[in-house]
Amino acid sequence: MKREGSGFTLQSQVKSFFLKDDGEIPNNSEFPVIVYEGIFNHNPNEIEAVFNRHHWSGSWTGGVFDYHHYHSNAHEVLGVKSGNAIILVGGEEGKRIELKVGDVVVLPAGTGHKRVESSEDFEVVGAYPEGSRYNMRKRDPGIRAQALAEIRSVPVPETDPVYGEEGPLLQKWRK
Repeated sequence: MKREGSGFTLQSQVKSFFLKDDGEIPNNSEFPVIVYEGIFNHNPNEIEAVFNRHHWSGSWTGGVFDYHHYHSNAHEVLGVKSGNAIILVGGEEGKRIELKVGDVVVLPAGTGHKRVESSEDFEVVGAYPEGSRYNMRKRDPGIRAQALAEIRSVPVPETDPVYGEEGPLLQKWRK
């Protein structure tokens, strides 16, 4: 996928995949994880501005926790600003994703994720549709029913965090 805009070229290979509920991490049965490989590899400092311009806000910069967690009330986008890492999504039997500078991954609500390993300079920009408030959930059978209900009620974002009013997210996440 290629698009000209804002003085730079966005070019990427887009991959997507579904994750199954593993009994502890719910993941998301309706929406796939989306990975935009190399979308910002020539301009990683533009990641936050592009997310914010497309109404994915509440942004922060930092790392990814080294334990499985998920957000049952919000989708999340992560853009790699520097370094590289291996992120495990979907629980212990999930999928390992190698992320490098310029990559972006969109995690639908309920998708478990943790950092397995990373370079010392690994840093991501995270954001949420319309700056949604997000919660922090870990494996907890006591809140599972509540978490599943919350995940089902999270709306499809109005924009793709990278491409705005068009883009892979809006095509892949249609209900």
